[in-house]
Amino acid sequence: MRAVRTVLGDVPPERLGVCDAHDHLFLSSPLLPGQELRSASAARAELAAFRELGGGSVVQWTPYRMGRRAADLPSLARESGVNIVAATGLHQARHYGDEVLAEVRGPRLAEVFVAELTVGIGVSGVRAGLVKVAGGFHGLDAHARWTMAAAAEAHRATGAPIAVHLELGTGALDVLDLLCGELGVPPERVVLGHLNRSPDLVMHRHIAESGCYLAFDGPSSAHHATDWRMPDAVLALVEGGFGQRLLLGGDTTTAAARSVNGGPGMPYLLRRVRERLVAGVGEGVVGRMFTENAGRAFSVEWR
Repeated sequence: MRAVRTVLGDVPPERLGVCDAHDHLFLSSPLLPGQELRSASAARAELAAFRELGGGSVVQWTPYRMGRRAADLPSLARESGVNIVAATGLHQARHYGDEVLAEVRGPRLAEVFVAELTVGIGVSGVRAGLVKVAGGFHGLDAHARWTMAAAAEAHRATGAPIAVHLELGTGALDVLDLLCGELGVPPERVVLGHLNRSPDLVMHRHIAESGCYLAFDGPSSAHHATDWRMPDAVLALVEGGFGQRLLLGGDTTTAAARSVNGGPGMPYLLRRVRERLVAGVGEGVVGRMFTENAGRAFSVEWR
C-alpha cells in the first residue's frame, strides 16, 4: 500500500490535501548568515497562515545537518493540522563545514540516509519521507555524484523519492542521465526543483518526457525576472500532456522571506501563485497539481 511518510506517521496520498511540494520551516547554512530559519513561533505562524488558505501539507526539503529541528516538527504538525514531510539527504558541499562532510565520507552516506528514512533523524524518532540532493550550475561535480549515488542506494533500499535542487534551474539532463540512466532510479521517483528559474520551454519538455516530476517552486527575489514566465511554462507543459507531472512549492529559505516578517512566505503560494495559474490553465488542473500530483510524487510502497 502506497503511503506518504509524514512526521506523524505514514498517511495515504489522498490525505495530503493541498500540498506545498517544496518549502522550509527550519533551515541554516553558512551561506545565509543572519537569515536562518530557526524560530519555532515563526514556523507555527507560517503554517497557520498556510492552513487558513486551505493548505494541507508541506514537504520540507531541509536535509542532513542544515538545521532541520526534526524534534519540533511533530508538535508543529499536530498544532497546525498540516501534514509535514521531513527530508534526509545532503546539499551542495558549500553549505557544510569540512567536519560535517568528514562524518559521512565514503559508503556511510547511504547508511545515514537509510537510517533517517527507516529509523529516524537523530534521537527524534521522526522518519524522513524523501532524500534531497543537489546539482551544480549546468553540471555535476564529484560531490553531487557522490550524494546522488548514495541517494540512489537509499532509494533501492527503501523506495523513497529523490528530490533534486537544480542550481538556478540548470543541469536537469545531467541529473537524469546520472540518477535514472547510470544509477537506475525510476524517473517517476525523481522530483526536479527550481525549474521556474530557467524558463526554457524546450528543455522543460525534454525533462517531462523522461517521466520525472517537475517542481515550480518560488518566488525568489534573486530571480524575479522569471516569475512572470512561470505561468507560460506551466501552460506549455499542460498543453503538451504533462500536467500530471507538475508540482508547486514556495521554497521559503530566509527569515526575511517569511510572511510574518513582511515577505511572501508560505501563504503566497496559495494567495497569489495559485490564482495566477488558475487564470492560465484552469482551476481543475491547478487543483490536481496541488493534490493528486503531490500524492503520487511523494507516496511510496515502503520497503
